[in-house]
Amino acid sequence: MCALLADAAFCAFAFAEAVRAEESVPPSFWDPARRLQKPDLGGLKQLRFVTEDDYPPFNFALPDGELAGFNVELARAICEELEIGCTIQRRKWELLIPALNENAADAIVASLASTPENRAQVDFTAPYYLTPGRFVALKSAVLPEATPESLADRKVAVVAGSTHEAYLKTFFPQTEIVPFETNDAARAALKAGRVNALFGDAISLAFWLNGAEADGCCLFKSGPYVDSRFFGEGVGVAVKKGADPLRRALDYALARLARKGVYSELYLKYFPIGPF
Repeated sequence: MCALLADAAFCAFAFAEAVRAEESVPPSFWDPARRLQKPDLGGLKQLRFVTEDDYPPFNFALPDGELAGFNVELARAICEELEIGCTIQRRKWELLIPALNENAADAIVASLASTPENRAQVDFTAPYYLTPGRFVALKSAVLPEATPESLADRKVAVVAGSTHEAYLKTFFPQTEIVPFETNDAARAALKAGRVNALFGDAISLAFWLNGAEADGCCLFKSGPYVDSRFFGEGVGVAVKKGADPLRRALDYALARLARKGVYSELYLKYFPIGPF
């Protein structure tokens, strides 16, 4: 079952790229037959990326303070492909877009979704991953499917103020939504059995399910939910409005990385369990 009233095109795409729960297959957003021509970078010598440091596996800080994660490694690979210097600095989430507008950065690589609200402020490259929502439940839970009927009057954890909370309010109106300040708090509540399920970002949940913190407690239920009105049209690299030459250069680099297999290597490194 796909999402209730989900965007049909994205629903079809998600399942075309879907993977079995026990393995992960990198998605493809680039036409392998398309002829690629390296753009003129106009003398650009260095790309200044900004990201967060608290959203594993996408961007996080190692014990020594160095930035790591899927987004971070992808940014470095882009710079290598374009044969230019690269800096990646951390910013708080609310300061990422201002950094572009204040010319303190050239691009954002921080899992910023291409939503209408965000596209009003920045321009995006082609997407390099999707961010579907999914339910997770304890393996011991008697919950064959996560549907509006089966979750009626059940407690479902979600991050307060998130698009996932908005989605539940719209399509699961009888569910008892239990908001938490952070993903960690919501996951802890699920493991402790204080809620019946959790609804959140499928990719970060897939990473959690495969890790030691989950300790084999839980599994995906139903989905994926890919309604672009709530979850955007995928995640791309964001640039300042009107920075078309840079956006084209980034699109070129991403397509080249996909063609060379670099993107697939990074994806499988960070997402051994498929989010779909």
